[in-house]
Amino acid sequence: MSKEVAKVPSSRFSRLSKMGGLASRLAGNVLVEGAKQLSKGQSPKLQELVLTPKNISQVAEKLAQLRGAAMKVGQMISMDTGDLLPAELSEIMARLRDDAKAMPHKQLVEILKQQWGQDWLAPFAQFELRPFAAASIGQVHLAYLDSGEKLAVKIQYPGIKDSIDSDIDNVATLLKVAQLVPDHIQFDKLLNEAKAQLHHEADYQYEANLLKQYQQWVANDERFIVPKVYDALSTDSILVMEFIEGEAIENVARLDQQTRDNVATQLLALFLDELFEFKLVQSDPNFANFMYQASSDKIVLLDFGATRSISDTLSAGYRKLMQGAMTSDKALMTQAASEIGFFQKDITPEQQQLIVDIFYQACEPLRSEAEYDFASSNLAKRITDAAKSMSTKPDEWHTPPTDAIFVHRKLAGIYLLASRINAKVDVKKLFLSHQSCR
Repeated sequence: MSKEVAKVPSSRFSRLSKMGGLASRLAGNVLVEGAKQLSKGQSPKLQELVLTPKNISQVAEKLAQLRGAAMKVGQMISMDTGDLLPAELSEIMARLRDDAKAMPHKQLVEILKQQWGQDWLAPFAQFELRPFAAASIGQVHLAYLDSGEKLAVKIQYPGIKDSIDSDIDNVATLLKVAQLVPDHIQFDKLLNEAKAQLHHEADYQYEANLLKQYQQWVANDERFIVPKVYDALSTDSILVMEFIEGEAIENVARLDQQTRDNVATQLLALFLDELFEFKLVQSDPNFANFMYQASSDKIVLLDFGATRSISDTLSAGYRKLMQGAMTSDKALMTQAASEIGFFQKDITPEQQQLIVDIFYQACEPLRSEAEYDFASSNLAKRITDAAKSMSTKPDEWHTPPTDAIFVHRKLAGIYLLASRINAKVDVKKLFLSHQSCR
């Protein structure tokens, strides 16, 4: 896999200077463009001066170079607000999702020496310096032990841990000054959540413990595989795991209907297990976090840094909400939504009804007496349109509890995957089976 290379600025000063340099260039561009428009007798607006193709390209490039918090803010804003963003900001966020660059070899080796010592290569028969994957806070390398065991080595970019809060604050300031964030989006809440989540994701020991927890849960489960952790080689900045073969989960779309249906069914069943039994949800719905192993007909589960604990209250609230949606009991759904924490004190009955109606639509598969055909349904678009309509009216928008946002994100991701692979799932049967397990 060929990855574009760019050094990651590791010190706070170098990271801040990247942002400062970007701000200076944007300001210069704004002045030049403003002068051009004034000379033509036009009255330019600040946002129009900022949102030029040249500026958009420079913002995306600099945020991608910073990796870590800068990219995470972009990804979270994009995922949590979706189509509510201005088209220009959506373009920046889309570039950030796809534009992770790899570290140069020299910088990579410096990190390996810091973490493992000068003789860092000793445990390995082979270590590939070119990563096969790169994301917002780290990149992943292939390695082999002398015993022949194949490993996936996730290495964190330097400076990420120490710069999370300042990076996010700097990016937030830039976006606010440029008036790139719509007024009705509760931006500060999103930023605080981005900080908390990224601190967890940047702690690879935390992720290693979660990997082990999931391994215990699926140890005797024929549906899933979770890679084992190599504790002796892992640190808080390097996570060494078993390399598991598999193909991209969306490639299942090329297989037979039964396999497609089974994959979507098992992933939705796992989500219900997480929500009602484990009370621990891997909340990142990125397709790259799943693979399919055709030889064993198993789903490989990867990347647990974004895993969140779910309270008993939240779990019980969603059980009640789904029960109400399945039986078309709007009163029960309203009670459940209130218990989850969706309704602020000053909410009106009409606003409550809008929120419950969106839930009712989202739970449409629960009311199907047969397998729900995700491919032929426009459910995702209907939910998005309804949420967009409500959220563009500030007096009708009430931001849900943070944990609920992540629960919805995961469910939406599974819906999207089921649609992408043309799957049919008996959702009602799955939910009833979890009801009987109480």
